[in-house]
Amino acid sequence: MPSATRTRTRTRLPLAATALLLALAPLAGCGDGSSGTGTRQAAAPTAPSPSDKAAAHRKATPDGLPGMPPLLDPEDVYAADRPGMLSPVVKDFPSRVYVPNTESDTVTVIDPKTYEVIETIPVGRQPQHVVPSWDLKTLWVNNDKGNTLTPIDPATGRAGAPVDVHDPYNLYFTPNGRYAVVMASLDRELVFRDAHTMKTVRTEPVSCYGVNHADFSPDGRYFIVSCEFSGELLKVDTERMKVVAERKLPFDGAMPQDVKIAPDGSRFYIADMKANGMWVLDGDTFARPSFLPTGKGCHGLYVSRDSREMYISNRGEGTVSVFDFTKGKLTKKWHLPEGGSPDMGGVSADGTVLWLSGRYDAEVYAIDIRTGKQLARVKVGKGPHGLAVYPQPGRYSLGHTGVFR
Repeated sequence: MPSATRTRTRTRLPLAATALLLALAPLAGCGDGSSGTGTRQAAAPTAPSPSDKAAAHRKATPDGLPGMPPLLDPEDVYAADRPGMLSPVVKDFPSRVYVPNTESDTVTVIDPKTYEVIETIPVGRQPQHVVPSWDLKTLWVNNDKGNTLTPIDPATGRAGAPVDVHDPYNLYFTPNGRYAVVMASLDRELVFRDAHTMKTVRTEPVSCYGVNHADFSPDGRYFIVSCEFSGELLKVDTERMKVVAERKLPFDGAMPQDVKIAPDGSRFYIADMKANGMWVLDGDTFARPSFLPTGKGCHGLYVSRDSREMYISNRGEGTVSVFDFTKGKLTKKWHLPEGGSPDMGGVSADGTVLWLSGRYDAEVYAIDIRTGKQLARVKVGKGPHGLAVYPQPGRYSLGHTGVFR
C-alpha cells in the first residue's frame, strides 16, 4: 500500500473544482422513495479505461494478507466463482434464496427451481442482510435493530440461537478468515470480531455516518468502505484494523452504497443512490474517482460468473444496467415489467439468473441474465433487502450477500 495512505487524511476538492461541480445541471429525485432534493450532478462522467490499459495501471502485487489463500488467477479476483465450482463444503446444500424482510422481522426462503416460498423464519428486529460466513458453513442474518445475529444452517435451513452483536447493519470477513467486520452504521464503528465466536477484538471509530458496504483489494491488505449518510469513502488497513484515509465524494448529497472491485483488481466501483450512478476509484492511490451514470437510485453491484459484466440495480426506476468490464461502458439496460424497486441480491450458481429484492414492493425478482427478461416475481415480507442466493461457487466468503474468492 502506498505510503501516502498510511496516515489518516481527509481528501477534499479545491474550492474552484467544487464550484464547477455544483454549477452543473440538476439531478432528478433520489431512489429511496423520497421526493427530489435539488442536489446537482458531478462533472461530466469519465468512463473507466478499457481493460487493455488495466495491465499498465495495475501495480506489481505485493505479498498478500498473512493467512489469506492466494488468488486462483492474479488477473481475475473472481476466478474461483465460475459455474459449477462449488466448494466441497457447500456442494450438498439445497439451492435456496434467503430474503431478509426488514419490516416483517423474518427471512423468506424461496426454492429457485419452482419460485415458491417454502418457509418463513422469524428472526430479530430489522434484519438487513443474509451473509455467508467465511468458511461457508453458516448464514448470518444481520438483525440491526435487534442487536443480534441469527445463524442459519444452510444444510437444513434451521435457525440457531441468536448471538449478541450490537448494530450489525452489515457483515464482512477479512480474506484470511480471522475476523468478522461488523458495519455498525448507527454506532459509527467498524467492529472487528473473531470470525467464529463473534467476540470483539478491536473497535475502530469512524468520523463518517452510515458505514455500510465494502470490498477488499486483491492482496487483501486494505478494503474500501462506503458511508451512505455523509457521502464519504474510507480506506481501511486490514491487518492493522485501522482507517488510514478518508475521501468526501464530489457530489452534493452523495449516498454511496454497494462496493465491488473490478476482476483485474485495478479499480473499485461504488454505487451511489443519490448521484444515480457509480463512482470509479483507484483504491491504491485513493485519488478523486470518476463517475458513470447508470440510472435513478443506483444501489447493488453483481459480477457475472465469467467476470465479463456487472449487473447494476437502479432501485429508483425499476431497471438493471449492464456494464462491460472489457469495453469500460454500459451496454444494456433491462426494464422490469410494471416497474419495481430492485435492490440487493446475487447471481445463481450456474450464472443464468439474477435475483434481486424489491425493497418497496414486498417482492423478489428473478431475471434471466441471457435475455434480461423477468422470469418471476415472488411475494415476500415487507421491506426485503440483502437477499442471498446460496450456495454459490467460491472457496471462501468475504461477506455481504455473497462476495466470494
